[in-house]
Amino acid sequence: MSRFLTEKLQNLIPYTPGEQPKNMDSLLKLNTNENPYPPAPSVVELLSMEQASALRLYPDPDCRLFVQAVADYHGLGAENVFPGNGSDEVLAFCFLGLCPNGAAFADITYGFYKVCAGLFGVDASIVPLRDDFTICVEDYSDLRGTVFIANPNAPTGLSLPLPEIEKLLRQNRDRLVVVDEAYVEFGGRSALPLLEKYDNLLIVRTLSKSHSLAGARLGYALGSAEIISDLNRMRFSFNPYNINRLSLFSGAAAIRDVNYLKECREKIIKSREYTTLELRNLGFKVLESHANFVFAGDNPKISGGDYMNRLRDNNILVRHFDVPRMANYVRITIGTQTQMERLVAVTKRLLGG
Repeated sequence: MSRFLTEKLQNLIPYTPGEQPKNMDSLLKLNTNENPYPPAPSVVELLSMEQASALRLYPDPDCRLFVQAVADYHGLGAENVFPGNGSDEVLAFCFLGLCPNGAAFADITYGFYKVCAGLFGVDASIVPLRDDFTICVEDYSDLRGTVFIANPNAPTGLSLPLPEIEKLLRQNRDRLVVVDEAYVEFGGRSALPLLEKYDNLLIVRTLSKSHSLAGARLGYALGSAEIISDLNRMRFSFNPYNINRLSLFSGAAAIRDVNYLKECREKIIKSREYTTLELRNLGFKVLESHANFVFAGDNPKISGGDYMNRLRDNNILVRHFDVPRMANYVRITIGTQTQMERLVAVTKRLLGG
């Protein structure tokens, strides 16, 4: 580190993304929760020379085309939608300006929360999950900090029932609850029905997983007009052109292609059910995932770290978190059915089955 780095950031531990190998020819990449299917055909069609030539112009700072598509999709007004450069940017703005009393989140959840708290100097209360990796909302009842709940949670894939989300909201109506629904399209239940009743709710979504647009970096938040206005105040004070033109057009097209979303989602859920059953039959404990990945481990024949390494030797990438409580598990992204059959076949061979 240089001598110019401000002192308060010198102990910052950055987020570690999943491996992004340069040579993908022989690798099966199941480590970063990307969608295995291409974006909607309508997205591909609009990436024309006309759109490319328009890159000389700044994008619409209000992101109107994308915002209206999201609003229509969820049955909300445009004033209830905030556009972000991926959901990570939305979350960063939340930590930057919407945590007046600190933040609270689980010990096992999306790692970006802890990084953001450190980056912006937000005091964080870390709330342990239960032994079965579920969230106990009563553990948050006395905390004043903004609550961040990934639902479904990452990396477990477990989903918190909607009544439990409502309990969180009712514990303190003056405390904001941010529900990160990055994976909700794969089987979780959205907190959207609670938005009209609770102005202390903010829902964060991404198009990276469900809409196959991880490379476009598109996310958004849904909330009261007042909270959305706060987020836009921060965005226009930081980067009013935060989403490029191609991503805005791609996002609007992807959001509107509901049938394609349904088709891809159903294929992923079917492959997830297949993978869960097969891994359980091989001795793995696999949590009941509502996401586009499974969390598998506790196999008496192989540790989490060894399983990851031996899969890597067979050109299959999965994610392993070498930290307490998770060290004996791996997170496996759900690919195509053919890809998951390859994973299962290699796993059987590794275990001598």
